[in-house]
Amino acid sequence: MKTALITGANRGIGLELAKQLQQKGHTIIATCRQSSPELEALNCQIETGVDVTNSDSILELAEKLEGQQIDLLINNAGFLQSMSLDSLDFDAMRMQYEINTLGPLRVTANLLPNLSQGSKVAIITSRMGSIEDGSGGQYGYRMSKSAVNMVGSSLAHDLKPKGIAVALLHPGYVRTDMTGGSGLINANESAKGLIQRIEELNMNNTGGFWHTDGTELPW
Repeated sequence: MKTALITGANRGIGLELAKQLQQKGHTIIATCRQSSPELEALNCQIETGVDVTNSDSILELAEKLEGQQIDLLINNAGFLQSMSLDSLDFDAMRMQYEINTLGPLRVTANLLPNLSQGSKVAIITSRMGSIEDGSGGQYGYRMSKSAVNMVGSSLAHDLKPKGIAVALLHPGYVRTDMTGGSGLINANESAKGLIQRIEELNMNNTGGFWHTDGTELPW
């Protein structure tokens, strides 16, 4: 039985990933700052108080999981605060960078001892981080997602000798609390596609940037 660790697993896409992977037979380690009744209903291992912006918090998580194999690490925790050129909020930009960019790197680096040959790392990013596909606005979010795409690309190179594959995945425009309930697809549909992309991930396509529907996205 494989073990999957998911950050930000208490709601939205993270919760759906936990549900569907559990249904596929995975042992789930769900991390979040605060749990939820929906997450509690899964009866999985829940680690609360996990803040991806806090190095001590992630170090504590790593110490707690010492010796525990992780076959799939999904860096899902994210933050969106809307802003335009007329409403720039640099503090919010820094927070989005801390969560969306440094968070996945902080988590992955600290949990490397739990990964081994054949393990996979997925980073839930966004096509809004694509420079070629950009359309302006949402400065902090776009910048943080462009930066995490570089994190994923670098991790793919550095982890390749260890036999660990890395994927950068766009979940689609999903109806969640983060998007205020607006979007084109529901979280369960997004999660289903994300899991398919993760199942297709291997050492030959490591470092790729894909839409949940399987489309390869431009950088």
